[in-house]
Amino acid sequence: MISVLFAVLTALSNGSASVLQRRAALDVPDSEAMHLSLIRHLLRQKVWLAGIALVVVAAICQAVALATGPIAVVQPIFVIELPATLLIAGFVLRSRLSGAVWAGVAAVTVGLAIGMISASPVGGSEDVRDTAWIPALVATLVFEAVLIATALRTSGNTRGALLGLSAACAYALTAALMKDAMSRLDADGVPGLLSAWQLYATAVAGVGALFLLQNALQAGTLVAVQPMLTLGDALISVAYGLTLFGETIRTGWWLVPELAGLALIAVGCVVLARCPLATGTPQPPPRVK
Repeated sequence: MISVLFAVLTALSNGSASVLQRRAALDVPDSEAMHLSLIRHLLRQKVWLAGIALVVVAAICQAVALATGPIAVVQPIFVIELPATLLIAGFVLRSRLSGAVWAGVAAVTVGLAIGMISASPVGGSEDVRDTAWIPALVATLVFEAVLIATALRTSGNTRGALLGLSAACAYALTAALMKDAMSRLDADGVPGLLSAWQLYATAVAGVGALFLLQNALQAGTLVAVQPMLTLGDALISVAYGLTLFGETIRTGWWLVPELAGLALIAVGCVVLARCPLATGTPQPPPRVK
């Protein structure tokens, strides 16, 4: 129960951060794409810094969630980050939420419920043997290299989608490394955590994920980036959970409702990413006559 609570808090923080970072990335010239100057430009924007502050909060909540629950349970919950954030933003900004937004929220929520109930993920081990990380890291690096190389040969939403998937993979890797690192804290205390290479690899992977996400948001619209980021993170995290931590999910005919749930989530994410609150142009509240 604690892991679910902190997973929800992580989703709220990450979703808010994505919208704020997208607003900031709109002002970045195309010439700064895939350069460190992109980060220097963003550092001068208060909106982007607010987004980064929320990323830090999300990282703390995620660490607690992963330390207390299976990665195959925690990471998929993050798909609620966009609908939850938009609902809160609509309330705070007093912006009218259209029927399409509510339909998108319903699609994501119902899709997540169907997917989680159908998959019924069960936790495995809390840590990973160091030798098991070798093939996982090699496969991840190859996958990332292919995505980034392909993205650099494209532009616009195609590049944004590919880099969004690349960022999702990096965030999923960050989560897997973080969970493994937190297991050292439980077993050996703070000295064990500080001596674990997974802790420092988590920081490297997290910075890389952030860099890829900024470039994805700069290259394409939220409609192109968010579904790839949301679904990619959830699915790749489940893959890490199954292969590294020995977690299990239902298969066989259960794949039918699982895929139906994924489809609902994808549709909901696209609908929500198109709404004015997500794109930075919230609708004003209706006039009182």
